Amino acid sequence: MMVTEPGPRLLATQDAATYSEWFASLAEPTRVRLLHAVATSGRSMTVGELTELLGISQSTCSHHVRKLADIGFVLLHKEGTATHVTVNPNCCTGLPHAADVVMGVLEARPCCPADVPGDVVVRPLEPGDWTAVRRIYGEGIATGDATFETEVPSRKSLEAKWLPDHRWIAEVDGAVAGWAAATPVSTRDCYAGVAETSVYVGEDFRGRGVGKSLLSKQVMAADEAGLWTLQTSIFPENRASLALHHSAGFRTLGVRERIAQHHGVWRDTVFLERRAD
Repeated sequence: MMVTEPGPRLLATQDAATYSEWFASLAEPTRVRLLHAVATSGRSMTVGELTELLGISQSTCSHHVRKLADIGFVLLHKEGTATHVTVNPNCCTGLPHAADVVMGVLEARPCCPADVPGDVVVRPLEPGDWTAVRRIYGEGIATGDATFETEVPSRKSLEAKWLPDHRWIAEVDGAVAGWAAATPVSTRDCYAGVAETSVYVGEDFRGRGVGKSLLSKQVMAADEAGLWTLQTSIFPENRASLALHHSAGFRTLGVRERIAQHHGVWRDTVFLERRAD
């Protein structure tokens, strides 16, 4: 799906100060290697073990450990005379989160997109919409950055997999301008509230807020219906779609590197998730 790029935003002063402290604490190669050693060990490590592993003096190792502990990247506890070092599990998500925020791929988590245009009408999908739905799907495929699909799926296959109450059509001046749908991620009862979402906008209607309107309706309807998790995968090259989903409260969980081939080329996807409050 193609949408207009958002305007620049300014990072909050307090957040910038916090992240600056975090990044500054890692502006030393030995310290980075030390943190990596602790984070990948799967257990606590003593300062003595880290000293030997890194090939540095115990005083240097203790200095770097203290710097990492002061910023909160590692936790320390004493057992006899030995100081044990463990990674702070909160930093396993907090540090990547900070990098995502600074690089603009993660925003604050609002409930749904704001400033939905008034000329876009979103309604449930009807039987007569399928021709337009499949045409718009094909237009998305043609961009090369919307989906791994190379051919438009049949109506029968889409009807079979999409949740009946979560199929939406956007209209502009009576014309079908886009669609959104949700697909269960599993048939197991424990995942009944988890769905994968798709949003497509027709090539003649991009940049007019159609995607924003569809996603707003999709997330609000999902919340009302008790779907507690929405997830989606987006090519990293499709930054406009990433920004749109972040505006709806989706957060980046990670990048799935070389997850599948697209026209013979291995592609990455950004995996995003939105959790209901």
